[in-house]
Amino acid sequence: MAVTPVVMCVSGAGEAVARRVAEALSVPLHGRVGRVPGADVSFANALEFAREMFAAGRPVIGVCASGILIRAVAPLLGDKRSEPPVVSVSDDGAVVVPLLGGHRGANRLAREIAGALEAVAAVTTAGDVTLGLALDEPPVGWRLGTPELAQDAMARLLAGEGARVEGAADWLAGLPEGEMRIVAGVGAPEEGVLTFHPQRFALGVGCSRGCPVEELEALVSGMLAEAGVAPGALAGLFTLDVKADEPAVLALAAKWDLPLRVFSAEELEAEAGRLATPSEVVFAEVGCHGVSEGAALAGVGEGALVCPKRKSAMATCALAEADGVITEMRGRARGRLSVVGIGPGQASWRTPEVSRLVSEAEELVGYGLYIDLLGPLAVGKTRSDFPLGGEEARCRYALERAGEGRNVALVCSGDAGIYAMGALVFELMDRSEGEMGVSEAARRVEVVCSPGVSALQGAAARAGAPLGHDFCAISLSDLLTPREDILRRLRAAAEGDFVIAFYNPVSKTRRTLLAEAREILLQHRPADTPVMLASNLGRADELVRYRRLDALEVDEVDMLTVVLVGSSNSKLAMLGEGPRMYTPRGYARRIDGDLSVSR
Repeated sequence: MAVTPVVMCVSGAGEAVARRVAEALSVPLHGRVGRVPGADVSFANALEFAREMFAAGRPVIGVCASGILIRAVAPLLGDKRSEPPVVSVSDDGAVVVPLLGGHRGANRLAREIAGALEAVAAVTTAGDVTLGLALDEPPVGWRLGTPELAQDAMARLLAGEGARVEGAADWLAGLPEGEMRIVAGVGAPEEGVLTFHPQRFALGVGCSRGCPVEELEALVSGMLAEAGVAPGALAGLFTLDVKADEPAVLALAAKWDLPLRVFSAEELEAEAGRLATPSEVVFAEVGCHGVSEGAALAGVGEGALVCPKRKSAMATCALAEADGVITEMRGRARGRLSVVGIGPGQASWRTPEVSRLVSEAEELVGYGLYIDLLGPLAVGKTRSDFPLGGEEARCRYALERAGEGRNVALVCSGDAGIYAMGALVFELMDRSEGEMGVSEAARRVEVVCSPGVSALQGAAARAGAPLGHDFCAISLSDLLTPREDILRRLRAAAEGDFVIAFYNPVSKTRRTLLAEAREILLQHRPADTPVMLASNLGRADELVRYRRLDALEVDEVDMLTVVLVGSSNSKLAMLGEGPRMYTPRGYARRIDGDLSVSR
């Protein structure tokens, strides 16, 4: 899905203009707390908000001084080819300035905003100013076949050299005439010639389960070579939905950077009358008379086959051509489930990758509190809230929604793979439907797991460095783990002298295991072993306390508390910033005269 721009306003002076911009783009207005009373969504700190949205890949339009936006995103700048647009609008709405991402949509966005405000778009990109276009950003439906030549070609044009365009490309018609060749065509690029491909072709493929990647690629490459069509002229890769997770298909789409779109057997069967080589055998097997030909034809809509089905031992392919360039993709996406951990709570502890995956998602699924903690990132998105205790229903729902072709984010606190939903997602996918697993469509989705700051990491950072040596994590909840297994692990960890992080230490009905853990540990480590109690980490009501192991009381611990128990070597020292808990690793030791230090 296209990432939604963010319109932000920092003061009442620009509120009216910001509202007009937000309405023109059909997005909410984000305003600073106490300064923009009419905002749809509020933020506390302009720099932090702009930086967070930029890190998430969201285009940022700020009705504010340009300096605010520059200071906000400056620490994150690195690759202009991937950075989202940043646009500044003056409070009076007279000037619109694309600060970043001119060739990634900022110039177009600035002109759109300027049109709505009857303002001036202060576009400074040389190609846009002088020639009215950017060679490294062709319009939708076109692809740059020789990206390494675009910068030099633009420099030559700006220096006054003209060009000769070979082929039909209306968007290049305004270039000054000269000797430099620019080719607009579907064939393979000539060496040293700037080439643009009109994306008029749909590649349809089919294959048996486990088809070698090399076999499918060789079959398709041979067909394209014979047809005189470069991969850059392909608009997408199309196939039957049951092949959505086929490794050979995915590898081919990734190699040529093609969007993958799938169709149901019923949708492909609707193309049966246009097939060149319909097959009753294929119909009996998958429910349509042709996969590769049907997918290619469904991919172009109004168009025709130019290469009927080609076959190898395990694969088929076909090619169809549309009447013009393909600007809207037909079929549905494979579907993606992003299993994300948002950290303990505060936005600064959320990784940029998690923010980006959440920003790209169409739907958010999770415990309502965790989705609320996303703040502005969750605004405007479909959300499906589930209560605590509904974990399996939550994961199944997220997988099935992704199985329908949606981009879904399953939101967890901390790290999604540590006492969270990650393992349950894969468990459900591993079960058969008869074992209360998920549908075949859900098992074919792309699953992306992104790391988050776990509660034990957050607690350790607040304490100092208690995890400086060997440590383990143990959940004291016996809802899913037998009590005897928990006690066995407690004894082993106590005997092994691990630093221990206790998750789920108590609840309203579970009050005894933490006390039993304390007594087991006291058999193996000193009574004054330091213990850290960390509650609501990263949130406004964060509370950190230290206790001796023999003074640990169950009643001062709740479900929002992480309990870190030191090893026999852990220390609690009063240093300049206050109490600091750490566990030495032994760097200062010298054994048998060996001065080497392990790293």
